[in-house]
Amino acid sequence: MKVDSGFEAALGAAFGDDLDAPVDPAAPMHWSLVDGEGDAALPEGVEPLATHVAAPAVLGRRLRLTGLVSREDGARLQALLKPGQRLVSREGDLWRWDGYAAAADAPKAAAQRLASQNRLAELDGQMGGARENVATAKAALDAATAAARSAEEAEKTARDTWRHAQRELDQARSALANAERELNRTAARRSALAEAQARLASGIAESEAGRDAARASLTNTPAPESFAERLGESRNRVGADRTALAEARADFDGLAREAQVRRNRLAAIAVERKTWTERAANAEAQIATLTTRRGEADEEKTRLSEEPARIEERRQSLLSEIAAAEGTRAEAADRLAVGEAAQAAADKAAREALDLLAEAREQRVRAEERVVAARERLAEVTQRIGEALDCPPHEAATIAELKPEAPLPNLDEIEARFERYRQERERLGAVNLRAEAEAQEIGQRRDQLTGERDDLIAAIQRLRQGIMSLNKEGRERLVAAFDTVNAHFKRLFTHLFGGGEAELQFTDSDDPLQAGLEIIARPPGKKPQSMTLLSGGEQALTAMSLIFAVFLTNPAPICVLDEVDAPLDDANVERFCNLLDEMNRSTDTRFLVITHNPITMSRMNRLFGVTMAERGVSQLVSVDLATAERFREAG
Repeated sequence: MKVDSGFEAALGAAFGDDLDAPVDPAAPMHWSLVDGEGDAALPEGVEPLATHVAAPAVLGRRLRLTGLVSREDGARLQALLKPGQRLVSREGDLWRWDGYAAAADAPKAAAQRLASQNRLAELDGQMGGARENVATAKAALDAATAAARSAEEAEKTARDTWRHAQRELDQARSALANAERELNRTAARRSALAEAQARLASGIAESEAGRDAARASLTNTPAPESFAERLGESRNRVGADRTALAEARADFDGLAREAQVRRNRLAAIAVERKTWTERAANAEAQIATLTTRRGEADEEKTRLSEEPARIEERRQSLLSEIAAAEGTRAEAADRLAVGEAAQAAADKAAREALDLLAEAREQRVRAEERVVAARERLAEVTQRIGEALDCPPHEAATIAELKPEAPLPNLDEIEARFERYRQERERLGAVNLRAEAEAQEIGQRRDQLTGERDDLIAAIQRLRQGIMSLNKEGRERLVAAFDTVNAHFKRLFTHLFGGGEAELQFTDSDDPLQAGLEIIARPPGKKPQSMTLLSGGEQALTAMSLIFAVFLTNPAPICVLDEVDAPLDDANVERFCNLLDEMNRSTDTRFLVITHNPITMSRMNRLFGVTMAERGVSQLVSVDLATAERFREAG
């Protein structure tokens, strides 16, 4: 049925609750098609309501006998109505042929339902656009949520990495400080243990001497009865000595354990000493290298020492020339003057040669002294470089970041930098020889934790995907099952109540997995309302409809019903039995009903019961009603 907008109140006033009646002839309350050709016409000028309503043919006669008038003309035209006719206004006023009148202010459930249906149709038209907007907004929200989640995870990972590195640095520093303190305490306690051990040994010796003396005195005692008091005192002293001995032994054992710990620490120190020994061996190898270089310097010195010999050879040659000149002078007297002049020149040359020789000797001595000083300076510088930088001299320039062609830096700046670096090194404290190994272990642990974190993140992602997949499948299955159960529930409710309407609705959430379930039921002649507002019998029938609707979704071979009809009256029991008959015909389920109601028992195919024929003796009784009815009909 469809009604023009604005005429819902008029249609509701014309029909009232009769609109809820079905057209099924089998229903106890229904509409049927009746020929209305002989019906009287409406008063002149009155418009039939059928012009504004599209309805089934069975409602055509009622619509033709209903006229649409204004509120002012209704009371005037009511006197002109023929039997079966009625007048309504658009506002919902009603004037009937038999004198009944109802104002528009009177509540009419049918008019409200028609208005709600039209409003629902309008909302259905608007729902498509709203759903698209919701889907777009939801996609944007999911994208923003995913981006925010990724940013949060990245920030959390970075913070965890920083905290982990900071924590490891603090632990390393604490371990270094603890090791240094433990070494100092170990040395102090070791000396204290040695002194305590000596004192304990002396005390033990004295205790043993006292014990031996007491035993000797006890042996030499002729009459124990006369020395009972002294024996008691001796026993007390022996007991005290034994207690002291036990305490001393306990202290000694504790000190021995501590000494064992110290020995373990000494073993560790021995390992460190071995490391330093290896470094000393490396230093010796470096010394051997320097020795080799010293040999090369000695060879250079030897080569320079041969230079005076060559000068001496030259002097000898000059002396030979002088001797030859003197022979020439003796042989050639006439050339005496020339010879003397030549001799003078030779003498002069000899003197110059002698001067050169003396200067060469002085230069050689100075050169030797410079070589010795240079060697000493080289040895000193090499030693200082080795002690300060732990490297050969040729690597010092690389460490100092000096280039051959670059000018030398300012000495004051270098001294200031050197002093600052030295202070910083002293503030660092002792060198942790296991720092590199510990760094490797920490790096391996970090890589392992990083791998575990990546595996955990991947597992979380897979778990979330699995949860989303399960939720999606669960929603689809739940919605499908809900639609099936709701369809069965509507049909069974109408069948049990002989009309009316009922449905199941999700509440409190749009997500089926999070939503609640509400049962809306409207028995014939009542407004739609929650199940909790119905009477006890109506609640029982409604619950029965829902239970059987769920049962029909997945029928079982056998269904046991225990006192289901207890809260029902006779009429509702008949409806319950009719429902069982219908379900028995539509399914292959066998129903086992436990009941005390005679109406229910009369509608069953077979009865099983217990009777007490004699006092204290029970007997099982079985009656096949279907066979009994055939026997009765045959008889």
